[in-house]
Formats: sequence, C-alpha cells, structure tokens
Amino acid sequence: MSTTTVQSQVPKPAERSAFGWGVHDSIVVARRNLIATLRNPELLFFSLIQPVIFVLLFAYVFGGAIPVPGASPEAGADAYREYLMPGIFGQTVAFAAASSTVGVAEDMSKGIIDRFRSLPMRSSAVLFGRTTADAARLILVLAVLSLTGLFVGWRIHNGFVQATAAYLLLLLFAYTIAWVGVWIGLNMPNTETAQTAGLLWLFPLTFMSNAFVPLEGMPSWLQTFASWNPLSALVLACRELFGNPTGQIPGNTYPWPLEHPIWYTLISCAVLLAIFIPISTRKYRNSTSR
Repeated sequence: MSTTTVQSQVPKPAERSAFGWGVHDSIVVARRNLIATLRNPELLFFSLIQPVIFVLLFAYVFGGAIPVPGASPEAGADAYREYLMPGIFGQTVAFAAASSTVGVAEDMSKGIIDRFRSLPMRSSAVLFGRTTADAARLILVLAVLSLTGLFVGWRIHNGFVQATAAYLLLLLFAYTIAWVGVWIGLNMPNTETAQTAGLLWLFPLTFMSNAFVPLEGMPSWLQTFASWNPLSALVLACRELFGNPTGQIPGNTYPWPLEHPIWYTLISCAVLLAIFIPISTRKYRNSTSR
C-alpha cells in the first residue's frame, strides 16, 4: 500500500512532442540568459547607453551637414534626424550579433555547455535559447532608442500598425543576425578572439549601407553593394513604415531591393536562417560531442 502511495505522488513528466520539448527547452535557456543579463546591470547599462550616444552624436554633429535627397530644403537638420533614426535602429539590431558571438564563445570556454549536456534537454535548445534571448533584449533597447529619437525630433507619421510592423521587422532581423553571430562564436577558440571577430564584419555591413548617409553620394561600385546590403533594405523598410524621409528621389529607378525593401528584408532573413541555423547546430553538436 505504501509503495503504491509513493508512486502515485511522483509527478509524471508533461506529455509533449519532440518539437514541443525543443520549444520548452529553448524557452528555459532563453529565460536563463535574460536573468543573467538582469544580474549584470553594468552590461545592461552600456548596451543601452551606446546607441543613445550614437543618436546624439549623429543628430547634433552631422545633422546639419548631410542633406537628405527628396526632403524639402526648409527641413534641414530635422529631415536628417528623421532619416537617421531608422538607421540607428538598424545598426543597433545588427550589432546585437556581437553579443551572440561573445556569449556563445564564453559559454563554450567556461564549461557551462558541459552542464547543459548533463541535462535531459535537446542540444539545439542552447542555441535557440541564446538567439531568442539576444533578440528579446533588444525590445528594451529599441524602446529607449525610440524615446531618445523623440527627444531629438524624430516622429512616427504612419500610425500604430505600420510602426508595429517596423519594430517586428527589426526584431526579426535581430534574431536572424544573431544566428550569424552564434556561428562565428562557435568557430572562435576563445572569448578574446570572439570579441574582435564579432565586430569586424559588422562595420562594413552597417557603414556600407544607407543607415547614416544617402546612397546618392557614394561611388557607383559602393552604391551597388549598399543597394543589395540586407541592412539597407531593412532601414529603408523602416523609414517607409515610420513615414520618415527615405533619401530616395521620386521618379528615379533603383535596384529591386530598394524598390521592395520589405520583401527583400523578409527574403534575406529567410535565406540567412535557412543557412545559419543548420550549420550552427551541426557545429555545436560536433563541438560538444568530443
């Protein structure tokens, strides 16, 4: 009788499919990473203050020196500030990949992955949880940036629905680019190397785009690269959704990504995810199976 009573009190594991357990484990890992961020207030503070400094520098130092094609001459610096903010949003979500690179490299070197391996969980949940947490952290960063933008004169002109679509597009790109950062981090031998490698490729991605300056003033070869840069499409899509100056001259013909920036951003995210999720999970399994 006592044996039967004890057995009846043992909780049964929840019945889930393999996919359901994968989602559950990913959420648990994402929660762990978010809690770790909250317990490191210095890191959270600097991740918030860095993009704010970029806004203030570009808005007040370069605001009056960079004309925006298609904007009225009377707008002046105000036009550039509205042009600037979606570029800052794009730069911020792109640079979030660096934290994914460093975070994965740090977990691999500190033995935390060995603890995960000892638990009854899907191995891919470690990477899915990491990328989900890195994208979720940007919600607070984008909120602070938006308030800063409102302070310097940026406005949303196309209403709540389109603005929400712009923010969702930014978070999708952040999640996508985090997978690129994860793959780089898995291939780095230590955290110090990951810090350099995580930032090295992001500078040409962000500055060789329309994030800060219109494409019209670039050399022709650079315009071609910038036009097909996924970050340029993301930034232009956000400008259109927010109702901000796009930097494009009405009546001119532009490459397909700049004519259909939302679609090109979605296609780019789908292609990058289809490439980097499989190769990252394969690299992770190979690295942890030794």
